[in-house]
Amino acid sequence: MGFAVRAVRCAPSLILALWLLAGAACAQPARLEVQVKAAYLYKFAGFVDWPGAAFARPDSALVIGVAGNDELAAQLEKVASGRSVGGHPLAVRRVQRGESLAGLHVLYAAPADAAGTVLLAAARGLPLLTVGDALDAPSAMIRFHMVEERLRFEVALAQVAPSGLKISARLLAAAWRVTAGA
Repeated sequence: MGFAVRAVRCAPSLILALWLLAGAACAQPARLEVQVKAAYLYKFAGFVDWPGAAFARPDSALVIGVAGNDELAAQLEKVASGRSVGGHPLAVRRVQRGESLAGLHVLYAAPADAAGTVLLAAARGLPLLTVGDALDAPSAMIRFHMVEERLRFEVALAQVAPSGLKISARLLAAAWRVTAGA
């Protein structure tokens, strides 16, 4: 009888603990996804050649813009801190709707963010690598997909062509999928 009484008294605590653990378990994949996206954005920059006019000076920063995802921007700031790509120090800029895209080299538009959609449209034809999530950013050059619970990416060559960017064959080989069409 003593065990049953203790079990009943502990039941609310146990339920609360299980609920909290379930919440933490659900939060972990989302946080991991943000970390992986930040790492990908940093790595993508090393596999792209920009036209010479994309940088004001040979030592100008390579700027990665993030629209609509402050958590990703914060994680990317950690990843980029003190690092450089091709002799260009990395910088991260949070981008809002209506802001100029001048000075950006990479732009990530968050899923279902109206400002991101507008920014991606404004980036068409600019020497700016655009990245987004597959369902929400069909006009992005690189699109993230969840495949078998892993974050993968595809490259849309038709979106890259008007930009003047050159994407390394090594990045294309690492892509989950490369499409020729839009």
